[in-house]
Formats: sequence, C-alpha cells, structure tokens
Amino acid sequence: MVRRLRLGIVAGEASGDLLGSRVMRALQDHCEELEVRGIGGPEMQSAGMSSHVDMDRLSVMGFIDPLRRLPELWRIRRALRDYFLADPPDVFLGIDAPDFNLALERALRREGVRTAHLVSPSVWAWRRGRLPGIARAVDRMYCLFPFETAIYQRHAIPAQFVGHPLADELAPSQDIAALRARLGVPVEGRALALLPGSRAAEVRHLGQLFLQVADRLWREGCVDAVLLPLANAECEKALQPAMSTCGDLPLTVLRDNGREAMAAADVVLTAAGTATLEAALLQRPMVVAYRTSGFNWFLLSRLVDTEYVALPNLLAGRAVVPEYLQDKATVATLCTAVEVQLAGSGAVQYAAFESIRQSLRRDCAQQVASGLLQLTQSSPGRDDRL
Repeated sequence: MVRRLRLGIVAGEASGDLLGSRVMRALQDHCEELEVRGIGGPEMQSAGMSSHVDMDRLSVMGFIDPLRRLPELWRIRRALRDYFLADPPDVFLGIDAPDFNLALERALRREGVRTAHLVSPSVWAWRRGRLPGIARAVDRMYCLFPFETAIYQRHAIPAQFVGHPLADELAPSQDIAALRARLGVPVEGRALALLPGSRAAEVRHLGQLFLQVADRLWREGCVDAVLLPLANAECEKALQPAMSTCGDLPLTVLRDNGREAMAAADVVLTAAGTATLEAALLQRPMVVAYRTSGFNWFLLSRLVDTEYVALPNLLAGRAVVPEYLQDKATVATLCTAVEVQLAGSGAVQYAAFESIRQSLRRDCAQQVASGLLQLTQSSPGRDDRL
C-alpha cells in the first residue's frame, strides 16, 4: 500500500472518462489516500476528482473543428500547465486526446514531472513524425493493442501493452431472446443494428445511408426489425430528417444503448471505430463502413498508411470483416454485404473474434495502476530524452 498519491489526469471524451475512472478505482485499492486533479467527466468525478473545466470543451474531431477551437484549447492547456507546475503531482496521466495531452505532458516532463499516456495515438497508421515529440513527452506509453508497442520499441520509447478495457467487461450474450424482449424488439425474426457513429458529424455522414440500406433490406424481406441506438440528443437531431422518411420501417430508436442493440442483432452495420471492437467482443457478425466530408477524405486517404480501418481486421492482420470506405460505401454494396452475413457467412468471423477477445483481456485498469505506482518510484526523467 502507498500512503498517499497525487495524480494529475486529463481525459477528453466519454471513453477516456470511463477508462480514467477505472484506473482511479484501481489505484484506490493500493493507496491509503488518492488525490486526483485535472479534467474529467462524470465517471471520473464520481470516483473522486474535481474537474477544472467541463470535459466537453476538449471534445473535438476531424480537421476543421479543432482549428476553430484552437485559441480556447490553448488557453485551457496553458492554465492547466501553470496549475500543475505550481503544485506538481507525483505523476501525470494523459488519457487519449493526444493533440492536447502530449504537449501538456511535454511541458510537465521538462520540469521534472513523471508523465504517462494511456491510449496510444495511431502512429502505426499515420503521422509517424510525432514519435520524437512523444519521446520527449512521456516516461511510459500504455497501449491498448498488442501491435502498437513495436513502433515505440523501434524508437526507444518505453511502451507497455496493458490490454483493452472492453475485453475485460464484454462477453457474448447468452440470452438474446430476453435481451430483445427488454428492448421491445420481436424475439423471432432477423434484426439489424445500425451504428452510424457516436458524434453528430459522423451520424450526418452515415446515418441516412444506413437507414436507406435498412429500408431496402426490409422491403426485400431480408430483415424483420431494425435497431438504431443513438448516443445523445445531438445525434438524434442530426438524423431526424432521415428518420422522418422511413415510413413504416420497423425501426426501434434507442438512446445510448449501442452494446445491447448489437448483442440483440443478427448482423451489425457499423461505422469504423470502437464499435467494431465492441461488436467483435460481443460475437456479432458485422459490416463496416466509413464516410466523411470530401475534404477530410482527401487528407485522410493521403495520410493514413494502413491496409485496414476496422479494428478486428487490424488485430487479426487480415480481412475478417468486410469494410467499405467513402465512395465504395453505397446502398447496393452494403445491402449485398449484409445479406451475405445474414445468410450465415458471419459464422466464419466467430473464431477470429474469440481469439481477439482472449488476446486483449489483461485487466487493463490494474495494469495501468501498477505501472503508475512503479513510475512514481523511479527517478524523474526530465533530462534523459529532452
């Protein structure tokens, strides 16, 4: 047991907030007194921290939104840097939000604060030029996926695979009938879950397309029910015009119930992102699509250096699930792909999904908590890689 630990921490969105709260609770098992300061959401606050600003102020995506918000983000980061330097924590943990956190970590580490980062930036896929900056920013990088550590090892950056928190908590549903009954979906028949994204911008790009796919599949007799979980009121507002044209499509709209919708479905049609990993851990066959604005796609298609975008494919190192990007994500192509999965081809995905789940189960929060405690016992690294 450690008598007292003073932790600085910053999370920029809901997933980081949840992960941060789990790390905090794991640390509480090893600390008589845990003091946590920084930025977090309701989960971290319920675990005992007081957030300096609303976490939502850090939640930005794409290329344009961050540029518009730069002055505000700079002000927040500068104020937080000054606060931590005036009263340094024993260790600082940045959770995801790399463009915000890495610069903050670099400034703190320069002054002798031990720093760690949880959730590796996608340097294996794009912007590898960030690696020298990461080397100056962190004493330890905690990676959620096993393939991420290799690139850090090549650049002499201490990195550790800690597993993925979703693999610790998600398992295939054993009673789909009961789950469907609870969601108000017919127990019999084939159900399709639509997950067009967790942000309004994502939903605007994919939501109407997904509904058109569902409508055609229903009219052709391929599906009997459609589940549409939406993360928040903003996403629902973004998709309302498209939903109003659905007519008599047997559509069940759910609020923030994505995992249950996936578990209750026969096939999942999802945006690329964390939902693809959730579907794999729940053992649900899926089809993956990605669309963004023409400008974003122009930049991404030239910057990203990876064969796949769906996490199950990246983890398996092969095309386990079908993925359709930008112009290839059409009503016709997605309908055909979903029909193939409904016909039973999704069964070939199950073995790969179980292998992925086993490889990612590492008790992530405890691994990070133990690593942070070890880091506080080491000498501050202010000079070794600056």
